[in-house]
Formats: sequence, structure tokens, C-alpha cells
Amino acid sequence: MHLVKKIEIIANSFELAKILNVLKKSGVHGHAVIRNVEGSGLREGSEDLDMTMLDNVYIIAFCMPEQIKTVAENVRPLLNKFGGTCYISDVMEIRSIKCVASL
Repeated sequence: MHLVKKIEIIANSFELAKILNVLKKSGVHGHAVIRNVEGSGLREGSEDLDMTMLDNVYIIAFCMPEQIKTVAENVRPLLNKFGGTCYISDVMEIRSIKCVASL
């Protein structure tokens, strides 16, 4: 097991390509996208996510701790311009070192 950073972004689906491009440029090459995310805003005064005209997406990605500063610096301008939320947390990754499967 080793420590990695988990990046969770909820944003408008219209900005998905830009966000994925920023993650890639920041050295984050793997991600998962869940489309049609609904919910309500966590910030006071923001509108509910399900009230927007376009669908929202949930992006989850992982990176090494030393990469997170670059990721945050690159993602923040996009979120400031187009809206959205990004959460970063510490998680433990378990990688399989010997995959055993019967064929």
C-alpha cells in the first residue's frame, strides 16, 4: 500500500474535455468519468446542480502526492472561469503485484 491523492471534480459536462486535458497536462493520465450527476450545491447561494441546463459530470482521478500542487494550480483557473468543485484527499492505493487467474 502507498499514499496517493484522490482528485474528485464535479463540473458542467461542457467543460469535460478541458478538465481532462488539464489533468493530462498535469501528469494525471488515468481517470474515470460518471455522467449525468445530480445533486445540490454545497455553497450558499449557488444554484442546484440539477437546475442547470447542461448535465454535470463527476471525474475521479489519482496522482502521486508530489503532483497535486501542479494539478491544483492548473485546475483552479478552469473552475474559477466555468464553475465546478474539486476535492483532493489522501487515500491508500493497493496495487496487485501478482495477478493470479485461472484460464
